[in-house]
Amino acid sequence: MLKCFKGIDGKNVGLFGAGVLFGTAGLKILSSKDAKKLYTNCTAAVLRAKDCVMKTATTIQENAEDIYAGAQQINEERAAAAEAAAFEDAAEEAEETTEETAAEEAEETAADTE
Repeated sequence: MLKCFKGIDGKNVGLFGAGVLFGTAGLKILSSKDAKKLYTNCTAAVLRAKDCVMKTATTIQENAEDIYAGAQQINEERAAAAEAAAFEDAAEEAEETTEETAAEEAEETAADTE
């Protein structure tokens, strides 16, 4: 009967016992009122931090929307200016064509009368 106990190391048994004792005491400490109060305060701090982060994210999103709207307005103004310039160019070309046609007709009329 003593042979089976010879293989057991006293150091390992002591470590096992200390671990069980520490685990039991740890559970008592973790479930105490003070620990619960600490958990509650930590959770409240995390929720406050979350609110702060959400407010900051909302502000950033609103600023980004303002920037996007401004950029769209600038692009619309540029497109309108380009369209107006193209319209002016077309009007000038039409005027030049009309002048050239009138000059050709005048030349033809002058050549016919001679």
